[in-house]
Amino acid sequence: MAYAAGRLTKLAEEVLGAPLPVRIRAWDRSESGPPGAPTLVIRHRRALRRMLFRPGELGLARAWVAGDLDIEGDLYAALDLLAGLIWERPGSPGPQRAAVLRALARPEMRAAARQLLTLAGAPVPPAAPAEEVRRRRGPLHTLRRDKEAISHHYDVGNDFYALVLGPSMVYSCAYWGTADQGVATLEDAQRDKLDLICRKLGLQEGMRLLDVGCGWGSMVLHAVREYGVRAVGITLSEEQATFARKRVAEAGLADRIEIRVQDYREVHDEPFDAISSVGMAEHVGRTQYAEYAGALYSLLKPGGRLLNHQIARRPVADEEAYHVDEFIDRYVFPDGELAPLGRTVGQLEEAGFEVRDVEAIREHYARTLRQWVVNLEQHWEQAARLTSPGRARVWRLYMAASALSFERNRIGVNQVLAVKTPEGGDSALPLRTRTWSA
Repeated sequence: MAYAAGRLTKLAEEVLGAPLPVRIRAWDRSESGPPGAPTLVIRHRRALRRMLFRPGELGLARAWVAGDLDIEGDLYAALDLLAGLIWERPGSPGPQRAAVLRALARPEMRAAARQLLTLAGAPVPPAAPAEEVRRRRGPLHTLRRDKEAISHHYDVGNDFYALVLGPSMVYSCAYWGTADQGVATLEDAQRDKLDLICRKLGLQEGMRLLDVGCGWGSMVLHAVREYGVRAVGITLSEEQATFARKRVAEAGLADRIEIRVQDYREVHDEPFDAISSVGMAEHVGRTQYAEYAGALYSLLKPGGRLLNHQIARRPVADEEAYHVDEFIDRYVFPDGELAPLGRTVGQLEEAGFEVRDVEAIREHYARTLRQWVVNLEQHWEQAARLTSPGRARVWRLYMAASALSFERNRIGVNQVLAVKTPEGGDSALPLRTRTWSA
């Protein structure tokens, strides 16, 4: 008899103390829950074992990556409905994990716990999916450990990223315009973002640009072609560097662009007229951020500009208790850390920079991520072949959930323009750096 979905719905509601906002379809084809709602598909009872052995975000993530768990219907709607039950909050166990642990500890819930164990099957913790980064040892953010973390995220195949990112090969927030401005495609919006950065940096022919975390070379290529600068791009990803060098050679710009596999802490051929750091500072970490800011300051000429484009999280009451979401840490950005905008600005100022402009563009990132999800879904079978089905599922979940986080103002992204203002105080910036249109 098919009955698992109904029992799971009842047990979940008892444990959580609230109605389950989605339908459930279980491995025995039974269904339960509100009609018309997105459906949580539990393909194998192994998913329950994953969640029982690791209640909260990581157990659900492992079930998703392994293919034991799926969603039918609107993915964004499902994640929105489940957000309060899934994601852990900084400094304490997440709502679902805390609720599960508290509920199962009550004497009256022992029967429910036994039913869950019965439904889950053999009481053996399943192995984590191969895509998961195991617990790391040793100090954070050493040169070697940072290179390994970057490799996990970026060295998954240039062809895979080409499917997701499209022809621009830019893996950071695009800059969208309105329909009447003629910006209709992701490629247009990414080109406009690159050009916005070049304008903020005040690039002119003959200047020397350093692009920290250059990715697949799009920023340096745009800056050299459109503004006549000479550029150095650095990355810790071997695959990115290979791809970028090929693009540079094909463009006939090898005499004006150098791509290096190099950490920012290893750059010593200053000075540069301008530095761009786009989507890289999230990898630096709180313990190294002062060194990062100081290193970039020392690499600039007096009067030189830094454009730091960085995702920010909201401040929390106990900053020391902040920790990265387990799904992100284990599957997406190992050792990555987000900081509040105020801390970033403060540390840039402490390094000696004069911060002249901050532009918040979080809605732009939500739209960018939704387009990347569309690209991935349209090329799903090819993407899974190029990496693995589990890796493709990681990227789909991470990008969709991130889009919602930007839309709901849980995280933001900011372009911070800072200047190494020379003695005498002349920043060489115009009196009005930008004009509001509305």
